[in-house]
Amino acid sequence: MEIGVHTPPLADEPLESALPYLDGLGVGAIEPGVGGHPGQDHLERAAYLDDESEQAELRDLLEEYDMRISALAIHNNPLHPDEERAEEADTELREAIRLASQLEVGTVTCFSGLPAGGPNDEVPNWITAPWPPEHADALEYQWERAIDYWGEIADVAAEQEVDIAIEMHPNMLVYEPHGMARLREETGERIGANFDPSHLYWQGITITDAIRYLGERDAIHHVHAKDTKIYDAQAREKGVLDTTAYDDEPNRSWLFRSVGYGHDETHWKDIVSTLRMVGYDGALSIEHEDSLTSSREGLEKAIDLLERAVFETQPGEAYWAE
Repeated sequence: MEIGVHTPPLADEPLESALPYLDGLGVGAIEPGVGGHPGQDHLERAAYLDDESEQAELRDLLEEYDMRISALAIHNNPLHPDEERAEEADTELREAIRLASQLEVGTVTCFSGLPAGGPNDEVPNWITAPWPPEHADALEYQWERAIDYWGEIADVAAEQEVDIAIEMHPNMLVYEPHGMARLREETGERIGANFDPSHLYWQGITITDAIRYLGERDAIHHVHAKDTKIYDAQAREKGVLDTTAYDDEPNRSWLFRSVGYGHDETHWKDIVSTLRMVGYDGALSIEHEDSLTSSREGLEKAIDLLERAVFETQPGEAYWAE
């Protein structure tokens, strides 16, 4: 395994200066945004797509710092009921898949997207309960749309030999492991998870159990290292479906935290060990969204902890069991 970084927190500096900084911290992989919500500050999609010269310069820069790209990030909503917004997100995703193939990057990270609750609605609708019955009907409509769309994208990804890693996220159709498994079963093995534990914590999901569940289905294509802290005093009053602004920290029932500030080092070692048990040996891509610390400090503290948690070598034979 290797420590990686999702690079938007360093958007205030060019890739040419971000890479030596990350290399000095022991980072071995980056996950740059190429559009959508992550933006594309470090890797502008149009500048590199189909341009062999630009791609060669990028490869040289990465090689200089012994760095690889673990995935291209393009989080958006291609199932949006606004046709213009959906078309833009779809174009971004398809171009990201082509660019990943051209750069020999095996994975694109994204969201599942979220449709409206019916063909005449104007906004996406996140449905979390089957009653009243019109909600169950709406959810069925959403899944029909999602399966049609992601089945087509799976074919595109297969042609380009790229995996699609979907982050389970609230306000998206796929937000927990069973939904992730269903989408994969309905569309094919190119569709899998960008396993980000941060939104699973506040849903009450046990992270190692979720890893085992998806790992048994070979459904983990990429992993984010991102922590969450639940603040019980607030959660006891209003639960965890909290619409309080992220920067109103004292009044939220949970916050994104740097790795180690939501769960301790032992927990993260359990995550790493369980990932190895299910055969994952890729990057742990740190996503910093901790509003209580700066980007650099948050990244550096996360890297420091993960360096003690990740395995750098392959296991030998269990000679003691012979």
